[in-house]
Amino acid sequence: METMTIDDFSKIDLRIGKITQASFVKDSEKLIKLSVDFGELGTRTIFAGIRKWYTVEDLVERNAVFVFNLEAKKMMGEESQGMLLAAEDEDEENCVILVPDKDIVPGTRVH
Repeated sequence: METMTIDDFSKIDLRIGKITQASFVKDSEKLIKLSVDFGELGTRTIFAGIRKWYTVEDLVERNAVFVFNLEAKKMMGEESQGMLLAAEDEDEENCVILVPDKDIVPGTRVH
């Protein structure tokens, strides 16, 4: 795996977001569409490939860690405006989203 410098890493803007809505994406076995509140930074639509491991009910009202400054990408005819961070084991049997261990204000920067 290629290494990066601290300057490279400092370009990544990780933020806490609160998932306010979640829905399965029609015609996709992998995607869930999320509406994510980032506090004063606004609300964004983000698609996450976690349908195998999560239901929409599991996600609503949860805080999680997101890449906030990722270039928007068209997915299933809509724009995904960030990325949910998750960890998946090698055999793809388990996947967990990265969440703060305490409540924190949406939009807070992760350092």
